[in-house]
Amino acid sequence: MTERALRLGTRRSKLAMAQSGQVAEAVRRLSGRAVELVEITTYGDVSREHLAQIGGTGVFVAALREALARGEVDFAVHSLKDLPTTQPDELALAAVPKREDPRDVLIARDGLSFERLPNGARIGTGSPRRMAQLNAYARTHGLTIETVPIRGNVDTRIGFVRNGELDAVVLAAAGLNRIGRTDEVTDFLSVDFVLPAPGQGALAIECSASDADLVATLAGLDDPHTRVAVTAERSLLAALEAGCSAPVGALADLLGDGQEFTEMRLRGVVGTTDGSSLVQLSTTGPVPTSHDDAAALGRALADEMLAKGAAGLMGERAL
Repeated sequence: MTERALRLGTRRSKLAMAQSGQVAEAVRRLSGRAVELVEITTYGDVSREHLAQIGGTGVFVAALREALARGEVDFAVHSLKDLPTTQPDELALAAVPKREDPRDVLIARDGLSFERLPNGARIGTGSPRRMAQLNAYARTHGLTIETVPIRGNVDTRIGFVRNGELDAVVLAAAGLNRIGRTDEVTDFLSVDFVLPAPGQGALAIECSASDADLVATLAGLDDPHTRVAVTAERSLLAALEAGCSAPVGALADLLGDGQEFTEMRLRGVVGTTDGSSLVQLSTTGPVPTSHDDAAALGRALADEMLAKGAAGLMGERAL
């Protein structure tokens, strides 16, 4: 008797379908079972409001998790940066595959790099984190820019540049790589100036924690280096979210001699969206060997950032 196909829950966007298709293929190879994509519309996909108004990252995840809970799908693929930092007990984060390029990129008119943008350039992004760092970055180059809040899929966003409404838009390199559109990038923004969202470029594969066989199968796609890095980044985010509502950027790099990784550097930033005030810190230590060690590194850096005034940047969280 042939085993039935595994059902993979995915958002319907071109990017979500592309990354879910890649995961489906990897699971087919690993398990020898057929995998079918089940398209699910999330509130984040249909709402035209800005993300901050509709509840931030979790809006893309809730519908997929509900489909898992109802047994309509066997596992789901998310962009890790969309995943809330608290993991529900009934769901296993079964795999975090090898991370794509975590950087943000610029797609500007006339092939312009960031430094060559004209004064007063209008740059579209829906992310307060990007706004804060872009405004600060512009200031260091003696540039004035205007950050314009936008929503929509990749085509919609790039369309704002093509039709002349905006001078540039900022997107994640990983998404463009996954849909084969990196050739449209006019500048890769160095993480020395613009730190990505925690977990950016990584995928999260979730399934029911009670399905031990599937948890074990999917674990074959897990990349331990990526997991330890994103665990530290998300732990930093969780600790800062508890203490302040400022937009957070974070990146953990594994450092080594080319043969093996010996250290991990974690960098974090929070700032006001106008970029006038940023708290940026980093810490370097041995590569964490457990989830708890990685999480502790993130919490320790968050505590330092809070001590340096991170919480005051956009007001303390109301308890």
